[in-house]
Amino acid sequence: MNFPILSTLIFLPLVSSFFIFLSKDQKNNYSSVYISVFSSLATFVLSLFLWYSLDLNSPDFQFVEEHSWINDFIKFKLGVDGISILFIILTTFITPICIISCINSVKDRVKEFLIAILILETLMIGVFCSLDLVIFYLFFEAGLIPMFIIIGVWGGPKRVYSAFKFFLFTLLGSVLMLVAIIAIYWITGTTDITEIYKIKIPKDYQNLLWLAFFSSFAVKTPMWPVHTWLPDAHVEAPTAGSVILAAILLKMAGYGFLRFSIPMFPVASEFFTPLIYTLSIIAIIYTSLVALMQDDMKKLIAYSSVAHMGYVTLGIFTFTKQGIEGSIFQMISHGLISAALFLCVGVVYDRLHSRLISSYGGLVNYLPKYSFLFLLFALAALGLPGTTGFLGEFLVLTGSFQKNYIVAMLATIGVVLGAAYMLWLTKRVIFGKNVKDEIKKLKDTNKLEILMLTTLAFFIIFFGFYPLPLFETLNVSVDNLILNYEQNLNDLKIVEK
Repeated sequence: MNFPILSTLIFLPLVSSFFIFLSKDQKNNYSSVYISVFSSLATFVLSLFLWYSLDLNSPDFQFVEEHSWINDFIKFKLGVDGISILFIILTTFITPICIISCINSVKDRVKEFLIAILILETLMIGVFCSLDLVIFYLFFEAGLIPMFIIIGVWGGPKRVYSAFKFFLFTLLGSVLMLVAIIAIYWITGTTDITEIYKIKIPKDYQNLLWLAFFSSFAVKTPMWPVHTWLPDAHVEAPTAGSVILAAILLKMAGYGFLRFSIPMFPVASEFFTPLIYTLSIIAIIYTSLVALMQDDMKKLIAYSSVAHMGYVTLGIFTFTKQGIEGSIFQMISHGLISAALFLCVGVVYDRLHSRLISSYGGLVNYLPKYSFLFLLFALAALGLPGTTGFLGEFLVLTGSFQKNYIVAMLATIGVVLGAAYMLWLTKRVIFGKNVKDEIKKLKDTNKLEILMLTTLAFFIIFFGFYPLPLFETLNVSVDNLILNYEQNLNDLKIVEK
């Protein structure tokens, strides 16, 4: 394809944000909203065309674009495979939903908010398309800036504290990754990811380099014990910010493990697997117990995100087909379900201006459509068969059982605890006793809210029953990832002997 589809996909939201900046909204911000909705939907349609055009039988990177940026030292190189395309689709799908959600929730500086969302979309898509370490790092870290602004400007009462905590945690974790990228260039003479795969980094350097990348990915996943920034960020962020943070930004670290840690440092990945297993199990069990104790709906969902991402890291480092495909499917599933749950919280928060569970009760009697959708998303989050939440966890547990049955048994405790805190939340909010007269006056979901929530509900159920399109997309790329991992691991062990 001669058309630079990846560059267009990346920079279309950025160009749209420039037009929004030039627009002259005075009262209703309609032109800004129309431009942002149209551009985000156009980006989504273009990403679907990219998915349709992808050769699912080829494990190679496709639609590769390469442009010199800083002489021959750094190249602006882009490409996609069966793994990255699904994260691009998730990003372009969630963004228009976030833009629509801000119509009801964001009242001040709407124009600037939409610009921040579109710039963030550009940076997130860039992460999943990058085939150069430096370009990846720039996209990966630049995404902190618009999210920092979204939390700090449009967040809750403690927004400044939460924004700085989010920024410092994630930035400090990435400093070591930058040092590692420089070291990789010194060792291999290139920052081209495809070339580094072929060169094979010597075993003596792998442990330190793996830890440097891990320091960044662990914070962004987030893994225990560097997860404490996430609940604060979610609680203070506006609804659209929470949706993007949970649905996409957390997935960038999981993608980083698949794209860098495993193929570049196979020996170190094998060596540190017990560490990953330990931290994942602690995240699954400990944060599930913490979620049970929360009185804030957003904090409960935030801690549940840490637990669900624990399954992701566990599955990735099983190095099995079921485990890795399950972890990728879990990330896509969590992106849809967590987005839906945060939108549900936003719906009632816009009406009652409270996130406390104790402020609600008996919503099923006054908001039946909302209650039905909330119950559906809660059941999907706890892994009900027939929803996407079941398949990801099932495959991860299957893959981990092949490697270590004790780890798999401990991970199943999280399934039980997940059911406990989601059902407990649903009982108190939807089926509990009405404790406030204001609840009787609440209006059920409007047309925009129904549109957002039913769209998410459709894909949660559709891919729960028919996940074949996703697995067909992943199949060859995951097989190639595992094959290269095993070959590189064996080659380095032979050299050592």
